[in-house]
Amino acid sequence: MEKINVFLVDDHDLVRDGLKALLSGIPDIGIIGEAANGAGLFEKLKIVQPDVLVLDISLPDISGIEITRRITAEYPEIKVLILSMYTNEDFVSNALKAGAKGYLPKNTTRHELVQAIYTVNKNEEYLGEVISRILLQNYVRSAKETDKNELTRAESLSRRELEILRLFSEGMVNKEIGETLDISIRTVETHKNHIMKKLGCRSSVEMLKFAIRNKLIKL
Repeated sequence: MEKINVFLVDDHDLVRDGLKALLSGIPDIGIIGEAANGAGLFEKLKIVQPDVLVLDISLPDISGIEITRRITAEYPEIKVLILSMYTNEDFVSNALKAGAKGYLPKNTTRHELVQAIYTVNKNEEYLGEVISRILLQNYVRSAKETDKNELTRAESLSRRELEILRLFSEGMVNKEIGETLDISIRTVETHKNHIMKKLGCRSSVEMLKFAIRNKLIKL
């Protein structure tokens, strides 16, 4: 197997030394350079060409996310693996959006670090177990909050508004709804506008989707 050339960027000498020690026994991984900041990295990239860049987010001159953005644009053949103490969703999402192929917490194991390097070198994404769990937990929490917000909006509808929503879902136009409920077309339109406003919908299609999703109507 061809050796994977790795470049380390971290502003702490102890961290870089530790990473070199961890990777020194892997025959198909070689450390070809290191830097303590963004300026040092880009200066050395004029000379060396790594396959994988193991990068910290918190650096003294340029953030790791901005470096990732620049690497993705200027050196697309280099795969960025973020190794950071910051594991909240915002950092992870911003790093991935910037072009990082992988993200690991700094307390990761040697085995996972090696696996991450192998994976991103193949241009595949790698998220550590901790990162994946955090993203999943945030997704579930966000989904629950969305459900709760939608339920609150749905419960704000009056009995008459629910009735109009049901008739509208059956394909009735404003005139037919008005005749069925013995109200004017203008009143029907007013109710529909109130329904869309309460549900946060911008169109009749969105209103129907909301109603179906929250079981306000039966198909």
